[in-house]
Amino acid sequence: MKRVILGAVVGFLLCAVSLWVLDRLYPMPKQASFSTVVLAENGEVLRAFSNADQQWRYPIENDQVPQRYLELLLGYEDRWFYSHFGINPLAILRATWQNLKAGEVVSGGSTLTMQVARLLSPHSRTFAGKFQQMLRAMQLEWHLSKAEILNLYLNLAPFGGTLIGVQAASISYFDKSLDYLSDAEAALLAVLPQAPSRWRPDRHPQNAKSARDKVLKRMQQLAIWPKSRVQDALAEPIFSVQQSSPMHAPLLARRLKKACDSCEKISTLIDIEMQRQLEALVADYIAQLGEGLSVGVLVMENENGAVRSYIGSADIFNNSRAGHVDMVQAVRSPGSTLKPFLYGLAIDQGLIHSQSLLQDTPRYQKAYRPKNFSGGFNGPVSVTQALQRSLNIPAVQVLEQLQPEYFAAKLRSAGLKLYGAGAAKPNVSLILGGVGTQLEHLVGVYSALARSGKSIKPRMTATEDKVERYLLSEGAAWITWKMLALDPLQKGYQPVLDSRWQLAWKTGTSYGYREAWAMGVNAKWSIGVWVGRPDGSASPGLSGRKTAAPLLFKVSQMLGAEKALLQPESVSSEAICWPLGSAASLKVNNQKNCHRTLKAWILDGAVPKTLSEQSLIQKVWYNSYGQRVTPRCDKGALQKQDVALWPVAIEPWLPKRQRRAELLGKMSGACQSLVQREEIKITSVADKSLYQYAPQGLALQLLAQGGDGIRVWYLNGKYIASSAANQVQDIHIKKRGKFQLSVVDELGNSDVINFSLQ
Repeated sequence: MKRVILGAVVGFLLCAVSLWVLDRLYPMPKQASFSTVVLAENGEVLRAFSNADQQWRYPIENDQVPQRYLELLLGYEDRWFYSHFGINPLAILRATWQNLKAGEVVSGGSTLTMQVARLLSPHSRTFAGKFQQMLRAMQLEWHLSKAEILNLYLNLAPFGGTLIGVQAASISYFDKSLDYLSDAEAALLAVLPQAPSRWRPDRHPQNAKSARDKVLKRMQQLAIWPKSRVQDALAEPIFSVQQSSPMHAPLLARRLKKACDSCEKISTLIDIEMQRQLEALVADYIAQLGEGLSVGVLVMENENGAVRSYIGSADIFNNSRAGHVDMVQAVRSPGSTLKPFLYGLAIDQGLIHSQSLLQDTPRYQKAYRPKNFSGGFNGPVSVTQALQRSLNIPAVQVLEQLQPEYFAAKLRSAGLKLYGAGAAKPNVSLILGGVGTQLEHLVGVYSALARSGKSIKPRMTATEDKVERYLLSEGAAWITWKMLALDPLQKGYQPVLDSRWQLAWKTGTSYGYREAWAMGVNAKWSIGVWVGRPDGSASPGLSGRKTAAPLLFKVSQMLGAEKALLQPESVSSEAICWPLGSAASLKVNNQKNCHRTLKAWILDGAVPKTLSEQSLIQKVWYNSYGQRVTPRCDKGALQKQDVALWPVAIEPWLPKRQRRAELLGKMSGACQSLVQREEIKITSVADKSLYQYAPQGLALQLLAQGGDGIRVWYLNGKYIASSAANQVQDIHIKKRGKFQLSVVDELGNSDVINFSLQ
């Protein structure tokens, strides 16, 4: 008896040593690499990239697998999975008897562990191969837990073609993740690895149904599922989509894959439902646009910077629209989209308030003479009007006071990357798009308007840090937001102090009609839209207001209404007077000097005066007859008054009663030597003239009477000629349209008329 026991012990030891030696000589093979899978926030696949073997393998963890699939898999394949040590002796004996009778391997008796062993280390369908598989199975059980072995099966099982792993099969065959499968769909995937080429639902639906039904009936026979549940599943028809890989936010996925080429799983912050809806919205929208145009859209949550939707192009597969170019990252001229930050910073610096008087007039003796997008001049405009109309000349006026270097530095410190020569040496062209930037950085700085003045860097993944940067004070940010929160259906540009519209928005069009922008901010979201040609070529007729803004409003509507931004304590409303721009309650703004009253938003109780290179207050003496005099030419009883005057350049746009001659009053005869020169007046073209078009165009003579010195001529805001006093200048107009002709003399006096060529 002792010899028997001793022999058994020795045999066991020899077996154990043999297995140990085999384990060292033949270590467990490594599994093939996974596909790189880029996931939405909820775990759904946005896009996958095949592995080195050109296989589609989407990694999945056990806790991502629904209970129904595990019940089906273990109930059909290996009910004793959690009990055996890698092999099931009873199943092996049964399979051996069947194979001996047949003279070949017709049944494997394989456990789930043995199937994993075969997937890791393929073998021939012989008795030697089966023995090798059994050894590998025991090796797996030795080194790994049951959960780890199960996970290997879930990720290694073949499902037909290049599909490896149950998650890849679920998405490819049914266009949804495993946890969204029905009982019938889960049953098919539980059995499909047994014969993936013969039971594929996309190629052999009838075979697939037979295999699926066999699994479902087994669930009823084993009393794992009730009969009613099985019958419901059996009644479901076989259906699968055409095998394909998901393609949501494909350019974001490509970007993240490039940043981490070795990553197998990349989790983004994309809201998959929002992404799907916006992709459909953009597809419908781009179909209405001209050939070659593309679209970029970015939606960011203000609270944490999470990018919830990322559309880099109109269609990644559309070569005619250069769909492979990511317009969220492309460097492009921002057009007028930087203007809100100019006015916000000027408010912070105490230069302006929301209704400060600005000049949209010819810029005489200035090196930089931009024109407005619509052409022509508007005369006196408020900050709010200038921002809402995106007027260029008032913006340049403010930037000259703020200084371009300071403006560029503030934008950079807030996270807006600037590119090009205009970024290296900032000048006033910066405000009109004279630099390059990217859509994602614009969205980040626009969020400052709804984040108490702090911008936030857009975050594509949860692992990215939350980066906030100061741009504006809370009050200046709110005032700027309020000026932009204008109902797009509102007629005209009348400033509304307290609009109920909750989306602040700004458009931009770059020089030469190359890109159209529309940026929007509400309490929760910051939205950026870009439309244009990826190659940077011009698209005549393209504009931010006509091309990009409609898409912005559609996106905003899809996201839903948001609550209003709360007014900060540092902001209050104040009645102000033009032309001085100061509070209406001040003594200087008496009834005679307050020519126009407006309600303005002001910061910290300060009401800055109108920006002007000349004094707008003139001290004037009047005699007892109410005539203008000076103490030198009239020694009688005189009365001194402070008279508020408009800037000289604005005179042509003012009613006669508000012009200098009327405001100052008639000069006394004794003081006629003090009368200023006659105001300048265009005499060669009558205001509101209508000319008939001829093939050779229209020849016009430019002549103005009065004024002082050289006069400079502008047509629709663009410089066209200079002439001396009483000199006739000829011009030629070749196209039809409405025109605005203006002239400025050396003292800044100006005149303006409008005419049409039909």
